[in-house]
Amino acid sequence: MTTDTPARILQLLSLLQTPREWPGGELAERLGVSRRTVRRDIDRLRELGYPVQATKGADGGYRLVAGKAMPPLVLDDEEAVAIAVGLRAGAGHALEGVDEASVRALAKLEQVLPGRLRHRVATLQAATTPLTSGDGPSIAPETLTAMASTVAGRERLRFAYRAKDGSESRRLTEPYRLVSTGRRWYLVAYDLDRADWRTFRVDRVSEPFATGVRFAPRELPTGSAAEYLRRSIGRRQETYEFAVTFEASAEVVAARLPRWLGVPEAVGVGRCRLAGAGGDPVEWLAVRLAMVGVEFAVEGPGELVECVRELGGRLSRAGEVGGDAG
Repeated sequence: MTTDTPARILQLLSLLQTPREWPGGELAERLGVSRRTVRRDIDRLRELGYPVQATKGADGGYRLVAGKAMPPLVLDDEEAVAIAVGLRAGAGHALEGVDEASVRALAKLEQVLPGRLRHRVATLQAATTPLTSGDGPSIAPETLTAMASTVAGRERLRFAYRAKDGSESRRLTEPYRLVSTGRRWYLVAYDLDRADWRTFRVDRVSEPFATGVRFAPRELPTGSAAEYLRRSIGRRQETYEFAVTFEASAEVVAARLPRWLGVPEAVGVGRCRLAGAGGDPVEWLAVRLAMVGVEFAVEGPGELVECVRELGGRLSRAGEVGGDAG
């Protein structure tokens, strides 16, 4: 019998988070208490914001349903390790779809992981090699989580930074957002020493340190961190203008391409056009366009048109060879 009320309620919550309906008698037996006590504990969970639904009748019981807000979760050891390993793998390799929110979640989880589970997560991470589609550098998840925590807490961040030419400096910043391009992570921040906005490649950051000093967020020069990063990258390297027409709606295409490439605009029913500036090799852009999974036509530049033709030819020949071999 669980006599400690908080511990018993946590145990009850853990049971209810299993996707099934629990008869009151079974819950009482599991917890070693009376049905009346179970009902009181259910009421306490509801007061804390957990949407527990009760059904009446001989076969009635309790189950946790979706609510209007996300209440705290209770994870067992295996679940916590699995989530932490998955988030660390995605965060360390700048996978598309693994954005700043995922890194913040990892920061919160690792903050409360017991030592024994931290060791298991580190061991599993070291023993696995993720297969990623990008060729960007790997990043220590600890670096990302430290930076994400300062973004969420509006706390000044100090770190060492290695520039493209190899020169090193110390930076004191007001971090604004972390942005993943699908190949790399970047930090958009206000550099206090230079009194201006800057973008930093996270794989060149070391020794991130949260100073504990809070700040009021400044207004970004552009509407979003992704747009600011796109313009910043364009200013620092040779770029090319491109335009592509897709045989799909703008919503479909936007969901399958990195936001920093631009925003597709509808040009008719079931068609859209994407125009933007690229800084990556045209080969990489050609592959990303093909991965959208719909028919498309490249308007320019000529290098991208030729690259798409060559890629299509290679894929076609590869399919013929595979068919002959079967």
